[in-house]
Amino acid sequence: MVGGELPVGIVGWGAYIPRYRIKSIEIARLWGFDQSLVRSLNIEEKAVASIDEDSITMGWYAARSALRRSAIDISELGAVFVGTESKPYAVKPSATIIGDALGLPNKKLASDMEFACRAAGEGLRISIGLVASGMVRYSLVVGSDTAQANPGDVLELTAASGAAAYVVGPKSESVAYFEGSYTFTSDTPDFWRRDGSPYPMHGEVFTDEPAYFTHIMSSVKGLMNELGLRPEDFDYAVFHQPNGRFPLRVGLELGFPKDKVLPGLLNPWIGNTYNASALLGLAKVLEEVKPGKRILLATFGSGAGSDAFSIVTTDALPSKIDRALKVADMLSNKVYVGYDVYSKYRKLLERM
Repeated sequence: MVGGELPVGIVGWGAYIPRYRIKSIEIARLWGFDQSLVRSLNIEEKAVASIDEDSITMGWYAARSALRRSAIDISELGAVFVGTESKPYAVKPSATIIGDALGLPNKKLASDMEFACRAAGEGLRISIGLVASGMVRYSLVVGSDTAQANPGDVLELTAASGAAAYVVGPKSESVAYFEGSYTFTSDTPDFWRRDGSPYPMHGEVFTDEPAYFTHIMSSVKGLMNELGLRPEDFDYAVFHQPNGRFPLRVGLELGFPKDKVLPGLLNPWIGNTYNASALLGLAKVLEEVKPGKRILLATFGSGAGSDAFSIVTTDALPSKIDRALKVADMLSNKVYVGYDVYSKYRKLLERM
């Protein structure tokens, strides 16, 4: 599926990264993982949601920042989509809670999206269509997740917490507009969580191929083919970040030099924030990039699917950067905790 240039763009964006961190090497040491595994994945630490934080509270903060940057009349916001795979309620939407907490009008579409780490990418695709069709003037997309990993599983090295949010609206008001998008999906059993299971399972060797690399490469190649673009036409490339190694590798395999991928990587890397992963990388780039630059954004969700977007920044971008806390500020504002505090905050003992 592909869409050509549409009169739609990003009007505002926001992010949230918890201040607590745990070193991945400490988790590896506790469970007996070879420390070379941590080095091979190019990971250092991960963000840990506090005991009173969840995907809703983090999503609310990111959404509030996005609205501040957008400076829109919230009475004209007609849709809210929340992408998460760690919602606090099994049956109760997060989108309605975030919407009411932000004081948004009751007359709006409100839905929680489900497609593993790609759910927020789905929200972006849907929002582009809604705004382009004139059904809504603005749409709010939130990607937010807390760490979900069985204690002692290799996923615990990377599963982290964070949120990002975007206000999608008319191109004429945007800080960056959507030049095109392309989606590639398939039924690939690389990662799943059965009903009633507290933690997800993964297909080990399936997680890179044929899942992550096949889907991202297919969506990006499809996008470039439809738009007549090449890697050298992009100034930045932002990929889903399940670890610190995969984004660099997929970028190189697609023909993007390392210096185009590095700005979108969170440094120090704060873990796989699931639905916030690629969107946090995009937020970081937006806070550093100049107008007139083309950005590639490629999401990924296990199961599996990938959305690729071509995004071009506008002259309105610089004036909105300082209206909310930046990703760089949140990366530097951190407090390290041990595994004891981490397990308490994430309530691991209740599930063991």
